[in-house]
Amino acid sequence: MRKINEIIIHCTATPEGRAVSVADVDRWHRQRGFFGIGYHYLVLLDGTVCEGRPLWQVGAHCLEHNTHSIGICYVGGLDRKMQPKDTRTPLQRIALRRLIGSLLRQFPGARVFGHRDFAAKACPCFDAKEEYADLI
Repeated sequence: MRKINEIIIHCTATPEGRAVSVADVDRWHRQRGFFGIGYHYLVLLDGTVCEGRPLWQVGAHCLEHNTHSIGICYVGGLDRKMQPKDTRTPLQRIALRRLIGSLLRQFPGARVFGHRDFAAKACPCFDAKEEYADLI
C-alpha cells in the first residue's frame, strides 16, 4: 500500500442537482488523457459513495500530491449560473464525513485538504480543512 498523508477533497464542477456517475467522470478523465477516473471515491447526490481508482493506485487529481494522497470528489460545486458554490446535499455531507473519518482511522496522521489548498481553483467550493478539522 502507498504511504498516504493527504486526503484531498474535490467537486465535479457541475451544476447543482445534475446527476453525474463514475462512468461520466471516467469518460471525462479519459478524454483528458488519463487512463481512467483520477479520484479514488466519488460521492453522488444521494450520498452513495462509489469507488473510483483502487486506493493502492496513484490517483490523478492534484498535481504534485497524487503519489501520497487519496482523492475524494463530490458531485456538484457550481450553481445554475456555473459559479462556484458549495452544493453538497445533506446526504453528501453525511457520506463525506463518514468516508473521511474512516480513511483517517485507516491512515493515521493523514490530513484533509481541499483542492483549492494546492491549486488556484475554488474546488471543492468550501473550506475542507476547517469543515473536517474535528475528525483529525
